[in-house]
Amino acid sequence: MTSTNYPVIVGAGQLTNHPKAIDQTLEPLAMMERVAREAENDAGAPALLEKVDSVQIVNFMSWSYADAPRMLAQRIGAEPNHTVYSSIGGETPQRLVNETAQAIVGGRIDIALLAGAEALESRRLARKLEAQLPWSQRGTPQRMDGDNRPGFNEVEARHGATMPTRVYPLFENAIRARLGLSIEAHQNRLGELCSRFAAVAANNPYAWFQVEHSPEEIVSVRADNRMVGFPYPKLMNAIIETDQAAALIMTGSRTARELGIPEDRWVYLRGCGDATDKWFVSERLNYHSSPAIRAATQRALGMAGIPLDDVARFDLYSCFPSAVQMGLDALGLRPDDPRPLTVTGGLPYAGGPGNNYVMHSIATMIQHLRESAGEYGLVTGLGWFATKHSAGVYSSRPPQGDWRRTDPAVDQREIDAAKSPPFIERAEGDAMVETYTVIFNREGEPEQGIVIGRLDNGSGPRFFANTPPDRELMLSITREEFVGRHGCVRVENERNVFEVG
Repeated sequence: MTSTNYPVIVGAGQLTNHPKAIDQTLEPLAMMERVAREAENDAGAPALLEKVDSVQIVNFMSWSYADAPRMLAQRIGAEPNHTVYSSIGGETPQRLVNETAQAIVGGRIDIALLAGAEALESRRLARKLEAQLPWSQRGTPQRMDGDNRPGFNEVEARHGATMPTRVYPLFENAIRARLGLSIEAHQNRLGELCSRFAAVAANNPYAWFQVEHSPEEIVSVRADNRMVGFPYPKLMNAIIETDQAAALIMTGSRTARELGIPEDRWVYLRGCGDATDKWFVSERLNYHSSPAIRAATQRALGMAGIPLDDVARFDLYSCFPSAVQMGLDALGLRPDDPRPLTVTGGLPYAGGPGNNYVMHSIATMIQHLRESAGEYGLVTGLGWFATKHSAGVYSSRPPQGDWRRTDPAVDQREIDAAKSPPFIERAEGDAMVETYTVIFNREGEPEQGIVIGRLDNGSGPRFFANTPPDRELMLSITREEFVGRHGCVRVENERNVFEVG
């Protein structure tokens, strides 16, 4: 028997709360306590939480506490010597699992509780009712662990590329052009992909929306499915106004055995990988692929010692269809791969609780792998604008030999060394559209066109720009392909403006 203390997840808990009145709301701290206790029960080890020596919490969007990890520890009766409150990023839960696994193997952590929660639906309800939430006093976090850089630079912000709903459509239109599909054909392709995800959510008891949607429902623009950022109607966007929480308990196999945790509760982290694409969108090599997703997933599979064909199910990060397609491309998979591409239903249907969605996907994956002994599952997470990436391969089957996580810097050096196109802040002259989107308001009217282009008709420096605020123009480029169009760009009121030649 090996003496390696392999990292295992022994307990998982999830909660979805649909408040209809203020007295039905739960603040994030209370939600995390509840799912932590569920994870303890799931592990089948009474008083396990009291033994936790590491409490790690994913960054909140809905509320703030001065020291959330310590406050949660106090609620569960733990006295950890290690606490984390993370930076922003949807990859965070998987990254924390990867880092915690390394610390467990290295003897720095014995038992860790990883948790996160969002209550943005409760916040929305309170605004609607003009009511105060009876929650703990707000506080400013003392620190945030991880990379805290903003996800966009000043030039990108000046042209409106500041939110996921405005940036991921830029990737999608580049993907469509790369595939050589018409707008209609590509929308139908997205409808089929998203419908697969919604069907999984319909059977997930923790999903925010337990509803199936046909491809036609998803792509059809109407009052209850308005266009948000072309080509994404509302049903293709992550839904962040949810009240959801999830928690995991991690330890080592040797520790789990000493604690008497039944082995049928153990799921091993067999492999992991972490990588970051060029930080700002304006620096990316292209807008249809992600070298960092490829690096993180290949590293995870290689560490697990399995080929992709051995993976029985996936949970590919799914805030928008372009994120899923980048994951598929990185893995060399087709959208119609018969294996499950999600175990939850994804962020538009199961719910996208801020930075914590992947905690739910891992918790759900754990249950599947316990029920299907020996299978492998692959989970991916990403943060900001397909910027930060983490991957994990899980199985109830124990590893062979030593467990060694490769320093992410090894893969990062190669990604950072790739040369980006030159970028210019103020652009003037002949140009070509590299990708674009049109942003719509809540009334369904186009309000801004965002363009990423290249000078010298495509061979020169890259720039960000806006289209003129012309309604008919903006509508026309949602009907006819705009990628590859030639025109000219000029500076107007500190912003670049692209006009068709």
